[in-house]
Amino acid sequence: MIRLQATPTSPEPAEHGEGPVFDAAAQELVWVDITAGLVRRGTIAGDDVVPVAAHRGGDTVGFVAPAAAGGWLLGAGAGITRLTAEGEAQVLIVLTGEGGSESTGGTRMNDGACDRAGRFFAGTMAFDEQLGAGSLYRLDLDGTVSTVLDGLTISNGLGWSPDDRTVYLSDSGASTVWAFDYDLDTGSFGDRRVLLDFSDDPAGVADGLTVDDEGCLWTALWGGAQVRRWSPEGELLAVVEVAAQNTTSCAFVGDLLVISTSVHGMDDAARAAQPDAGKLFTVRPGVSGPPAHPYRGPLGALRQR
Repeated sequence: MIRLQATPTSPEPAEHGEGPVFDAAAQELVWVDITAGLVRRGTIAGDDVVPVAAHRGGDTVGFVAPAAAGGWLLGAGAGITRLTAEGEAQVLIVLTGEGGSESTGGTRMNDGACDRAGRFFAGTMAFDEQLGAGSLYRLDLDGTVSTVLDGLTISNGLGWSPDDRTVYLSDSGASTVWAFDYDLDTGSFGDRRVLLDFSDDPAGVADGLTVDDEGCLWTALWGGAQVRRWSPEGELLAVVEVAAQNTTSCAFVGDLLVISTSVHGMDDAARAAQPDAGKLFTVRPGVSGPPAHPYRGPLGALRQR
């Protein structure tokens, strides 16, 4: 098994950094600060990330994905928002049954991604992490929003195998990464199996994930201060050590792996002991991965069914 060490990058720490993705069209890395409601942008310079801008996307922003028509789509608040390159945020749809606040037992958008065809998948969770309160939604290429899965707890990292026949989904609340059969023609999830079970792992639980060009998974471990690489059969292949307890997600920019981290929920002493927590980290693990797939459907007249 290979062990590597990630190094921190230049951008200021986020409170709850999440979901880095490389937007190939814009040649920018974008990521979110969930609790601050921000989308942050940067360019890659060697192994570093150079800040470009930050835009407010909502009260909370769970994740960001590029849009083929320009700008980005956000899983924000209780639904889907468009963010233009100039930083203007427009709510496109509020999902029925989602939303509210932490004090009222509400839910928020958490993580998601687009498949190769350009469909937008968005997951939710309850602020209080209530068991079974999360769902996964799909925004199709005709603008229709439908429910793909319900009964999730913390719908988290999402990624596809290189042949598009398998989709991986992390439910951090269930301490599980599932592998589902996937139909790219319809965007349908089929039979599922448990690929990774973290229920007895003292290092933490799987958070965000990405898939490299060799078909291996990279999972960030919340509470584990590391990112792990797994074979499609679930064999542990590599560990990347990160100087931040809460690693949240990861993405490739060519052969550079970018890792997001969080200080959310940490007390003052823990924050002081981890001065780089909340930053982006990078490492070159010797493999590459694809940029994020953009959403290819319409950005107006969305409808829920």
